[in-house]
Amino acid sequence: MKDTRRTVIAGNWKMNMTPAEAKALVTEVAPLVAGKDKCDIIFCAPYVDIFAAQEAAKGTNIKIGAENVHFAAKGAYTGEISAEMLTACGVEYVIIGHSERRQYFGETDETVNLRTKAALAAGMKVILCLGEVKEERLSGITDEVVAMQTKLDLKDVTAEELKNVIIAYEPVWAIGTGLTATPEQADETCGVIRATIAKLYGEEAAEAITIQYGGSMNAKNAAELLAKVNVDGGLIGGASLKAADFAAIVDAAQ
Repeated sequence: MKDTRRTVIAGNWKMNMTPAEAKALVTEVAPLVAGKDKCDIIFCAPYVDIFAAQEAAKGTNIKIGAENVHFAAKGAYTGEISAEMLTACGVEYVIIGHSERRQYFGETDETVNLRTKAALAAGMKVILCLGEVKEERLSGITDEVVAMQTKLDLKDVTAEELKNVIIAYEPVWAIGTGLTATPEQADETCGVIRATIAKLYGEEAAEAITIQYGGSMNAKNAAELLAKVNVDGGLIGGASLKAADFAAIVDAAQ
């Protein structure tokens, strides 16, 4: 049931924020969200910002995550970061499979699955992103697309490991475009993902898993989206870079 699932509001900074800017933003947000204990609050930051953000978040209810992780433990993968490197830095959460990684950097369901398993094996919590593109939505195959992604991205992930997975449903056509899935569309598609989880892992696992909506969620539309039975939080892009807007979304989650 929705009231037993943990609501998670996570900010994805993308390629924004210097370490100094990261520290300033976390410092500004912290008092605005202090005591808001009905949801988990996370900022997923570029690698170079993680330490500065962690320092600013000490003693607050804000957790700091990363935006990606590689699937190999080590090796000749110039520019990549391993799960062990992140956990050694005290990073607990990581975004995997964001549509921008799929669109611009060649991520596939296969590599998303490998990254997910590597992060889980290292003891991290994964924010697993999936969602349809505009042509798929217009063709009426959204349900099939997200069900297939769910199955492929979670291949060989155990029921025990699934407890450390948060799914972020992101209609690709709504990311950074100002377009937003209606609350009904978001609820319906998150419900399809939940039903797919039920087929793979059983009803109990499906009812327990947190499914966020990510796709231009902002201070104005957050309350309506978060009120839906299958929407358990948000993966926030642009609005996570503005302290007041992000705090307003956390308030809506309360």
